Amino acid sequence: MHVRQSSFLSATVVLVSFLMVSSSFGASLPSTYDLRDYGRSTSVKSQSGGTCWTHGTVASMEGNLLTTGNWAAAGESGEPNLAEYHLDWWNGFNWHNNDDTTPTQQTGNGLQVHRGGDYLVATAYMSRGEGMVRNIDAQSYSTPPARSSPDFHYYYATDVEWYVGGVDGNDISNIGAIKSAVVNSGAVGTCYYASGYGSTNHYQPEATTEDPNHSVAIVGWDDNRSFSGAPGNGGWLCKNSWGSTWNGDGHLWISYYDKHAGHDDKMGAVSFRNVEPYEYTDVYSHDYHGWRDTLTGYNEAFNAFTAEGTDPVQAVSFYTATDDVNYTVRIYDDFTDGELTGQLLSKSGSIAVTGYHTIDLAYALKIPEGDDFYVYLALSVGGQAIDRTSSIPVLLEAPAVTDGSVVSDAAAGESYYLDGGTWMDLENRYLYDSLLGREVTGSANFCIKAFCVVPEPSTLLLAAFALLGLLGIAWRRRRQRAS
Repeated sequence: MHVRQSSFLSATVVLVSFLMVSSSFGASLPSTYDLRDYGRSTSVKSQSGGTCWTHGTVASMEGNLLTTGNWAAAGESGEPNLAEYHLDWWNGFNWHNNDDTTPTQQTGNGLQVHRGGDYLVATAYMSRGEGMVRNIDAQSYSTPPARSSPDFHYYYATDVEWYVGGVDGNDISNIGAIKSAVVNSGAVGTCYYASGYGSTNHYQPEATTEDPNHSVAIVGWDDNRSFSGAPGNGGWLCKNSWGSTWNGDGHLWISYYDKHAGHDDKMGAVSFRNVEPYEYTDVYSHDYHGWRDTLTGYNEAFNAFTAEGTDPVQAVSFYTATDDVNYTVRIYDDFTDGELTGQLLSKSGSIAVTGYHTIDLAYALKIPEGDDFYVYLALSVGGQAIDRTSSIPVLLEAPAVTDGSVVSDAAAGESYYLDGGTWMDLENRYLYDSLLGREVTGSANFCIKAFCVVPEPSTLLLAAFALLGLLGIAWRRRRQRAS
């Protein structure tokens, strides 16, 4: 959906080569598949602490960079290698750092560093422009690496898609979508309960109660592989993060019918797609923690922003909470007396898969510094994603914490939703977190962002440079004739 011109040629070469290899698949998928056979899975890592979720995220992003060729097109050498522990320290959900609280360190609230997270946490971190960064930029487990630097190379997944193989572990009617994501975009992050039920040929029955506690990445499959106790054959080949010699090659097999792998609605199968060098100069947003809940029953919302620079708005991003959603994005110049006016730009389209999406606008929109502007989003179904103070009920590899809350902050006049023809301030809406057992009103914002880019030279400016060049050539020729 979203490939930048700077890497288009290299990506095209890689994709054409890949299509030549896979053209024999036709309209169907093969019974066995392994990304390693096509050089599209990076080396197995060896994690420290409870950081499996960062490794599952990075495995998906690195695999996508290999698939598109965007790593090499960006001038990087070797295989893609991104920094798991920068994500671990600076995700914004933990005791070390949460910019939505004062002070930033709130012991007993949120995540413990090195003790867990999930793919929603990773997506929020990445969508803020915090990362991912390269391993050579900021990889440190024992102490916090530098948060940012002008020398860092940042990589951004413009789309993150959530798949489920079926309504539960006994239903595998949609595993073809997961297979297609692996073939088309590279490794797909998933989860499973790693204690018991077989360590390297894993099947956890649907009737069991254990929650997932480990993250791995799907890199292939075998429709004929058998698993003890499973209702049918077939399983996922998964890259682990316990070293390259674990189980012989650092990989394991998990049944298609496993309770969690490919089935958990938040961590079952997550594809970080269209990964590319981060090109944006500014990001306008209020949802520091990304998608924490969904405001259902309301399809129209907007966020209010004030331009802090002169770089034009080139893209917007948002989440869809279900599959097959039609969207309309508009940017307005004014919100007065409860009405949005002065439409500056509009774009509509459709989104096939649940998740996070970045949409390029038809043109870069210049907004004068200091002016207010309003990014409107209408979604046909599923409701609007919101950030709010929340709990994370399942933390991969994390124990229970004192409170478990991830504190978000909001202010009046930032986010609005349309209720019966009237725009209502989301900050005033009553919200309650049943897992925390308390009210979290005053903390919610819509997950609608606007991204800026360096402005392209104007046609007049290019023409002026061209004219200067021609004048210089004419002047040099006159000097040559005179001599």
